[in-house]
Amino acid sequence: MRKIFAAAAVLSITASGAMAGGYTAPVVEAEPVVVKGNSSSNAGILIPALLLVGIAVAASSN
Repeated sequence: MRKIFAAAAVLSITASGAMAGGYTAPVVEAEPVVVKGNSSSNAGILIPALLLVGIAVAASSN
């Protein structure tokens, strides 16, 4: 009978230690997302377009 009480005591001590903290969900951090947006002013097209408009205005004034 003594062995049963000793085994029960050992099991109750180890079980309470395992349950002491309770359950906490793991924290998973999301990776940062980098969004590459297009610029609204594209100088590669804007400067030649203005140059063509300037040439057309100069040609029409003659």
